[in-house]
Amino acid sequence: MQSFCLPPVADKKSRVLVLGSMPGVASLRAQQYYAHPRNAFWPIMDDLVGASPALAYPRRLATLKKSGIALWDVLACCFREGSLDSAIVGEEVNDLAGFLAGHPGIARICFNGAKAAESFARGIDLATLPRAVTLVRLPSTSPAHAGMNRADKLAAWRAVVEGL
Repeated sequence: MQSFCLPPVADKKSRVLVLGSMPGVASLRAQQYYAHPRNAFWPIMDDLVGASPALAYPRRLATLKKSGIALWDVLACCFREGSLDSAIVGEEVNDLAGFLAGHPGIARICFNGAKAAESFARGIDLATLPRAVTLVRLPSTSPAHAGMNRADKLAAWRAVVEGL
């Protein structure tokens, strides 16, 4: 099945961009980033900036933006059965150079998992980016990444808010 990414969540004050690979089935159905109830993203964002999963989705997004955090995905579209990143084929990368040109305050890109970082590395020529940015690969918040506990994920994800 062909999947398409959700629109970016950002404003002119964004300083950090968190990139996933492609939303899973639950997120695409809900049209919300990290909608799977066992995904650790929103609980981690609650700990870091107060974007609690108990808040209505628009308030969570507003909290991220107020904190200088933008969300998007590396992939504009792909084919995938189910939600596993390992099932992604036929990937097409978003115009990240254009996105960064329109959001000049972003100085750090944090990848939510290995697939996002790998797709970025394969699909983006760093020379096309409008400026140098710091790239940080973080452990996936997906429930499929069960090899790391939430406390260790949270410790790694503190990189998102460093210097904000």
